[in-house]
Amino acid sequence: MSVKEQIDTFLKSTEFGVVGASADRHKYGNKVLRVYQQKGLRAIPVNPRESEIEGVPCVVSVLDLPDSVKSISVITPPHVTEQVVEMAKLKGIENIWMQPGAESDAAVEACRRAGINVIADGSCILVELGYRDH
Repeated sequence: MSVKEQIDTFLKSTEFGVVGASADRHKYGNKVLRVYQQKGLRAIPVNPRESEIEGVPCVVSVLDLPDSVKSISVITPPHVTEQVVEMAKLKGIENIWMQPGAESDAAVEACRRAGINVIADGSCILVELGYRDH
């Protein structure tokens, strides 16, 4: 599958998880959540320390996401991304987009072994969806 096809498959989800969502509007974890909102897509922030971000209630972990979430954006340090992938496998997540800086070889390999569509080539969802900071 080409990266374009991988991204198209990722974006077919009806709901998305944003793992590493941040309440700080200057951080990528916040901007990724907002780009989903700007495009009218339902996104659920995953953050164990916040109750709500950008008006949306947070869940503590990937395991707490609704079953309807099949795609997650990951904005975490690489060692955390590896743990996220393990939870995603248990949860039945089908698509993982590791944002630039979140990827690790071990996490990408774990996705491939599990049959998860993984995007980890430096593609950024902010660019792909046309994020606007206003």
